[in-house]
Amino acid sequence: MAKISRKLQTQKRHKRLRRYLIGSKVRPRLAVFRSNNHIYAQVIDDNAQQTICSASTVDKELKEDVKKLSPNCSSSSIVGKLLAKRAIKKGVKQVIFDRGGNLYHGRVKALADAARDEGLNF
Repeated sequence: MAKISRKLQTQKRHKRLRRYLIGSKVRPRLAVFRSNNHIYAQVIDDNAQQTICSASTVDKELKEDVKKLSPNCSSSSIVGKLLAKRAIKKGVKQVIFDRGGNLYHGRVKALADAARDEGLNF
């Protein structure tokens, strides 16, 4: 029996989740992608197939903090706060959280908690 890789397991989980998570204009989807070194988050309207706003650790606004942004929970919380500010500025207050097949733990949880603290509801 072949061993299933961790990446494939994550992709399978994400495919299962996406059956139920559909973003709309009223309540867009907050999608999170986590790599080894960076974390990316987008607020997406799936009906219009449009990204409303996004934030990541490679963002221009966070370029000054690049030395501080190591792949850990503190950098994820900075990205979550930035994303929430941008989303609220665009008029989005309610989102559906799409963890991207990752476990709700560690960096993904830190991003979600920071976005909630800044005023996003999910």
